Amino acid sequence: MADSKDFNPADSIQDLQYFGEFGGVNPSISDSSTYTFLSAKTMFDTFEGNAEGCYLYSRHSSPSNLYLGEALAAMEGTETANVAATGMGAIVPAIMQLCCAGDHVVSSRTIYGGTYAYLKNFAPRLNINTAFVDITDIDKVEAAITENTKVIFCETVSNPLLEVADIAELSKLAKKHGIKLLVDNTFSPLSVSPAKFGADVVLHSLTKFINGSSDTMGGVMCGTQEFINELRSVNDGASMLMGASMDSMRAASILKNMRTLHIRVKQHSKNAMYLAEKFQKDGLKTVYPGLASHPSHEKFKKMMNAEYGYGGMLTVDVGSLDKANELMELMQERNLGYLAVSLGFYKTLFSAPGTSTSSEISEEEQAEMGLTDGLIRFSIGLDNNIERTYDMMRACMVKVGIL
Repeated sequence: MADSKDFNPADSIQDLQYFGEFGGVNPSISDSSTYTFLSAKTMFDTFEGNAEGCYLYSRHSSPSNLYLGEALAAMEGTETANVAATGMGAIVPAIMQLCCAGDHVVSSRTIYGGTYAYLKNFAPRLNINTAFVDITDIDKVEAAITENTKVIFCETVSNPLLEVADIAELSKLAKKHGIKLLVDNTFSPLSVSPAKFGADVVLHSLTKFINGSSDTMGGVMCGTQEFINELRSVNDGASMLMGASMDSMRAASILKNMRTLHIRVKQHSKNAMYLAEKFQKDGLKTVYPGLASHPSHEKFKKMMNAEYGYGGMLTVDVGSLDKANELMELMQERNLGYLAVSLGFYKTLFSAPGTSTSSEISEEEQAEMGLTDGLIRFSIGLDNNIERTYDMMRACMVKVGIL
């Protein structure tokens, strides 16, 4: 796991150099679902997990998927990584590999709606239960741990309230109780390196910032070689047996997009910081980890790889769902972005999480965690002239009576 103070995720990606089959500057794409063996013994050894460098079947792995996994492991500073077809295709097997019937999970109360729905509604069918807590309160996290707890699950920056987890403290707690810390780092690639602070497994939805062009789905679990081998085991590996495997063409496409990730993250962060400061100055209730008003601003600052900024996600509370919808429709009409879920696109995306990406969470629980009707989640794009964007957004806010 990463532990060096000099660790720079973009340098680690930069230093990876692959050659294609015919000397191409991009690695060749392995467009095969199954692989041949020159001897029957090698096939047997590969099934047993003892034949390094041999490929068996693309649900297990493929050269293209391994190239992408290596790049993501380099980025997160872990020994290795395993890619999946979607973010949930990484999150669910990672939890399932660590939990059996009767086991228990402690999770942040604010997480991606799909993860929440899995832990709250589906995992109990397998007799795996979850306590949802305020992840920023370490005492509450510890109080929720039972003798059956196997996993603490959190997001570095939570969806959609942008609460920041103290990964170093959570890691200490996990080690004290002999459990694993799983961190979803989807909102903060490059900006924060969770493995550096003791996360056992780092997860991403590659669909978002890492791919960056909203044209494919993908997921990854980054961790130790031992854990990834367990996930890929043909006998009892959750990734292998649950079947959420990435297509080689998509793996090659995401790997190419990773080469510009550092440039994109810097621009997302720069633009989000500019808008957050402006919105706050206008008197709007604005949440962004880069603002001194954010309750975890100092915590994020302590963890961050400074040059990549505070990320591209911010929220603004405009008071009511009607106002939120009116504003988002007008901004879309004026080409300021799209009324759409997801994040990390080169255009700004906006949605009201209470009725979209967090709709799996009941209204009572939304109210309890502070997820209000009027909250708009912005994934800020790569706009070249962010001052112009702000002027246009402000004009929309004035027109609908928010300002």
